[in-house]
Amino acid sequence: MHARYRPAALWRLTRKELRKSWLNYGVLWVGAVLVGLAAVLFANWANEALNIFLGWIEGRPWLALIITPALSGGAVWMTRRWFNGSEGSGIPQVIAALHGPHDPTRMTRLFGLRILIGKLGLGLMGMLGGLTLGREGPTVHIGASIMYEMRRFYPRVSLRMERMLLLAGSAAGLSGAFNTPLAGILFAIEELTRSFEVRTNGVLITSIVFSGLVSLALAGNYLYFGQITAPDIFPIAFILPVVIAAVLCGLAGAAFNLTLLRQARWIPRGVLAWRDRSPLLWGAGLGLLVAVIGIATGGQTWGSGYDQARHLLMNHGEQVSWYYPLVKWLSMVLSYITGLPGGLFSPSLSIGAGFGQWVSQWFGQYPQSALVAICMVGYLAAVTQSPLTSFVIVMEMINGGGLVIPLMATALISSRVANVFTPPLYEALAEQKYFAVPTGSGPVATADARH
Repeated sequence: MHARYRPAALWRLTRKELRKSWLNYGVLWVGAVLVGLAAVLFANWANEALNIFLGWIEGRPWLALIITPALSGGAVWMTRRWFNGSEGSGIPQVIAALHGPHDPTRMTRLFGLRILIGKLGLGLMGMLGGLTLGREGPTVHIGASIMYEMRRFYPRVSLRMERMLLLAGSAAGLSGAFNTPLAGILFAIEELTRSFEVRTNGVLITSIVFSGLVSLALAGNYLYFGQITAPDIFPIAFILPVVIAAVLCGLAGAAFNLTLLRQARWIPRGVLAWRDRSPLLWGAGLGLLVAVIGIATGGQTWGSGYDQARHLLMNHGEQVSWYYPLVKWLSMVLSYITGLPGGLFSPSLSIGAGFGQWVSQWFGQYPQSALVAICMVGYLAAVTQSPLTSFVIVMEMINGGGLVIPLMATALISSRVANVFTPPLYEALAEQKYFAVPTGSGPVATADARH
């Protein structure tokens, strides 16, 4: 018998092919499944954390003055002590890894099992304290960290492959968090790479598909906010509320970005020095302010704001106070500058929904759900300055095919208005904290890079 047909030879050949298939497909598929599983679990845990907090303070709102500062202060201290690199939404870390010079030490500091634990544990700790933090940005960081750990299964990993794993994990994380696969692809192209020349190859698409399948299997084929009711055809006069909403949200988003990027200009130097010396007291002090706002507004500002946005979008008759977007904006700023792991997507959508209620009251002849959705897109596009991702992500969350043109127009106008005053937030944060990179057009803000 010829050698190539002997059982031993066949076994070696089969084992070689199996190993090749595992490296080419299996590692990626397993990583994508883990990202999808993490996205679903994190979503469930985040909801449960907020419900636990609301149960604690039900009928005793004054308890928030103890619980929120204690949990936020402890979480900030642990972030600085053991989980440095897990702070914020995590998207600036991914941008730094994709665009900065290769630095293995920095990669280890920003991704991996330690970051995964910190992002989940400390993010949930902040949510348990009622802070205005979202889970979607952290899910992007979690997805990137999971894929970064999967590199260990390869005998050799090139820089290109390492960055592709990070990109695929990030996109899969966003897709799994919102159940929006198309937005995941656009997010990878528009936000993380800032280039349409990047090829959306099989690694990226496969990761999103497998992550989405896990989310579908565990959470069902759901719409993040539910199906809205809005007409498919609007009169030409609808242009006016669209433009007003876009400009309003563009200015509000620019104000938020500038507040985060220029902390050294509005926070006294003594307070900044105290922040670096005493992270526990810094976190507790900001937590106390968030608690005071939550109590003063009757609990409207607790958590990410998902419930408030959903009620406004579905037009269930439950309106928020006229000042809701303003106090939610303030609570979001205070929560984010703590330095805790936490994202901006859900709170931004909630703030936009609040502005949508304003516009709906000005133009009562149009459906509230349509105007709320438009403002949600506008504010998110202003903050991220990723108009395509913003309008697609909201469109997929509400199945708003009839609003494609108004949503797209609002996203484009809002992002351009914001860009007059501020660079894209995530790129600017990456530049300040992790590496020096041009942030494109618009004034480059300066802030304390150590925060």
